[in-house]
Amino acid sequence: MKSFNYYELWMVGCRLILLVYISGTVLGADQDQRWFIFSVLIYISLNCMMLILRNHKSILCLHALTIGWIIGCAVFIHVSFLLLLAISLYEISISLKNHSVYPFLFFLITLGLVPSSILFHYLLTSGFIFLAYSAVRHYKTVVNNQFEKYESIQADMDRLRRSLQENQEFLKQSEYTIKLEERNRLSQRIHDEIGHSMAGALIQMEAAKTMLVSHPAKAAELLDNAIGISKEGLEQIRVTLKEMKPRPEEMGMNRLRLFVDEISAKHGIHTSFMHSGDLEHITPLHFRIIQQNMTEAVTNTIKYANADQIHVEIQVLNQLIRAVVSDNGIGASRIVKGLGISGMEERAAALGGTVVVDGSNGFSVITLLPHGQAPENSHLRSS
Repeated sequence: MKSFNYYELWMVGCRLILLVYISGTVLGADQDQRWFIFSVLIYISLNCMMLILRNHKSILCLHALTIGWIIGCAVFIHVSFLLLLAISLYEISISLKNHSVYPFLFFLITLGLVPSSILFHYLLTSGFIFLAYSAVRHYKTVVNNQFEKYESIQADMDRLRRSLQENQEFLKQSEYTIKLEERNRLSQRIHDEIGHSMAGALIQMEAAKTMLVSHPAKAAELLDNAIGISKEGLEQIRVTLKEMKPRPEEMGMNRLRLFVDEISAKHGIHTSFMHSGDLEHITPLHFRIIQQNMTEAVTNTIKYANADQIHVEIQVLNQLIRAVVSDNGIGASRIVKGLGISGMEERAAALGGTVVVDGSNGFSVITLLPHGQAPENSHLRSS
């Protein structure tokens, strides 16, 4: 429901209150009830037409007719009808571009028409109408302003939602294009390098086959050439695959960055990620244990810590890899090792490492792993 509907409800309510009061006054004075009921029905009909019509000139004409009808009813039926005059005059003043001087001028003009017998009631009614309409107008202004702000926010949200969708589609298309370009580059390289080598080796082997009986020495030479070309082709395949395959530290760090970004996006927690040292010492098995322990630590932070910041850091020291997950939450004065912490300790112990848990300043989980050759009794394997 918009604000102008509340404004109209206030108008209807004020009229009903005054009509009830006038009815009690008129019916208690032994007046002809038929003419009174007829007058009230005409008055209600005129006001209903104002609610139906939305043309400004038509509403002003209906206000003029209503004022004339009120004055006629006050003269011929009962003077209490003049109490309704304040509402009509105040509504006319509002329709005249909301100039605040008009209500006061109309109020002074109508004082001369009101007899002294109902002057006090008229003054009281006018004051009530003025306060009521002033409050409703103020409320109308506030609601309209809030509604405009809401529409503006909705428009901004729709625009941002469309922009986000467009960006996501662009990212998907970019990823797909990059994959196509990489596939095209790889296929072209295989065709230009490995394909030519394999084709040359095949030609020489076919030639050697035809010359195997008539020229065995030449056939053996051709086979030696084909074997050499095949070896070069296999070496080119090995070099190409090695260049294509990302280094373990690149894969591991990218997975950790993706994990941290997902936590920030899904749970609204500010996350930071840092690393230092020679990352080549971190093997895929190290990365697997670090990511599993970090996942467990971050999950506990989200569930229990009431934190709004999480810091993730990896340091490669001389003989150790130090992986830290810390938050600014409520911490814990006493550490109770449940399945989560026990699982982290077991994973770290499989590589000869350990886990340090501290709840004095927020909550932090530190995984310490030695880098170098894994213990022979390790039951974990890198995936």
